[in-house]
Amino acid sequence: MKLRAFLLALAAAAVAIVPASAGARSRGDVRVLALVPAPGYPALPHLLGGSIYEGTYDNPTGSSLPSRVLQYTEAGELLGSWTVAGQDTSKPHGVQVAANDSRGRLLLLDKTGGRIIRLDPRTGAQTLYARVPDLPTCSNASPGAACSPAVLDLAPMPDYAAWGPDGSLYVTDYQQAVIWRIPPGGGAARVWLADKRLDGGPYGTACILLMPDHRTLLFDQASNGGLGTVNPTTGKLYEVPIAPGDRPGPLKQLWESGPADAPDGCVLSRSGHIYVALAGESSQIVELDSSGHELFRFGQQYTGSNNSSVPYDTPSGLAYLGTDLIVANQSYFAGNPANQALLDVETGEPGTPAYVPASAGRKTTRSHRRKPAHHHRRRHRRHREDGP
Repeated sequence: MKLRAFLLALAAAAVAIVPASAGARSRGDVRVLALVPAPGYPALPHLLGGSIYEGTYDNPTGSSLPSRVLQYTEAGELLGSWTVAGQDTSKPHGVQVAANDSRGRLLLLDKTGGRIIRLDPRTGAQTLYARVPDLPTCSNASPGAACSPAVLDLAPMPDYAAWGPDGSLYVTDYQQAVIWRIPPGGGAARVWLADKRLDGGPYGTACILLMPDHRTLLFDQASNGGLGTVNPTTGKLYEVPIAPGDRPGPLKQLWESGPADAPDGCVLSRSGHIYVALAGESSQIVELDSSGHELFRFGQQYTGSNNSSVPYDTPSGLAYLGTDLIVANQSYFAGNPANQALLDVETGEPGTPAYVPASAGRKTTRSHRRKPAHHHRRRHRRHREDGP
């Protein structure tokens, strides 16, 4: 009887397991995690401490509403928000939540004015971390002056950011064909990499990641609309080493997109696969291997769950949550509020978390040199001679 009862218990346990496994999500399955309220146009999602932080970006038809940073649970429940201070809402405006420092403060990239803002989600305090300056084009710059190799003289537009191993912040500029380096703790932005291959006109350098070797930066290019290459409509994926002395090494192209794909956000899986959001006409997410060979495109055949009626519509920023991609579905061109959402896409493999060094957001301190011992002794002896 005991054996029979044991076998029956095993059978019951097996039956109980079947529904859970049968309900597992298939690779490419899409769900709506949350709809994004006004002013809409979600940009880059950022995960920190069990929350998803999402900035609202530019409305191409114009908006008088300042940008917001929204805080969601990982299940998509809206917890709260912060309004970005100091924006000129008469101009195109928006923010990307690009990174967090080692103390859990968020780094926001403000489209208008080139500001990099530090937001403390515990207090709501907003402070200026750095500012990306407006560069003259190199054809109009004084000899030796920092300049933009772009053809057009466009305003600065900080777009994505990644921490370096020493706590420097590397920031892409969507319109000025440069990558900036912000020193540890913030301060004056310096041109780190300037190259005409980064000239995309108004659609230039976007996402940037520090690779697991902590010596290589990966970044993509929406187009070469500035006529820096033969085909200006295709985007690119590059890697560049951080050479000794914090100098950029040679650029290496890993991949070229299709025409008008407009590569935007990117993330890295633990296997080394690279996922890139295509915010252009294709409105897809492409999966590449570590060498840049294209493996798959999510969105060619829509595989939404029953609770998802939102198609890919200008997928912009990406973030990894477990094996899922959190996708900012921006609906930039259509401007459809019903499609402005955070989507959850199953990839079937875990992601690599964003790198945050212990020095992120902290100013470096130089150790004070100790004076020679004989100097201290001499000073002490003179004090005794001059004293009572």
